[in-house]
Amino acid sequence: QVQLVESGGGLVQAGGSSSLSCAASGLTFRRYAMTWFRQAPGKDREFVAGINRSGFSTNYADSVKGRFTISRDGAKNTVYLQMNGLKPEDTAVYYCAAKDTYTSYPNNYVATESDEYDHWGQGTQVTVSS
Repeated sequence: QVQLVESGGGLVQAGGSSSLSCAASGLTFRRYAMTWFRQAPGKDREFVAGINRSGFSTNYADSVKGRFTISRDGAKNTVYLQMNGLKPEDTAVYYCAAKDTYTSYPNNYVATESDEYDHWGQGTQVTVSS
């Protein structure tokens, strides 16, 4: 059974930093592209950042480019999101998602649409105060 467990987040002041982790189990981690989405109250879930299965290709939403960094550690089956320069508009529940890209997609593929993802974490709240 695939499980994605997020941790981190919480309450942060504007301009501050926070980091999220997502520990994956029940899957062959190296097969999966990993992504962070977020959902603010009353809004649709949106793509934040993604990393390909090998870890050499990343993709970011324009709203977080230059502020957020996604990375992965194959030895720990964990993906991270380092968030710097946080803004109140970054307030949302952040979700980790995994997509098996090994069989049918090129190595650098990172999907940005939520309906492409097979597995989701339970989410972790990030609140940025002004």
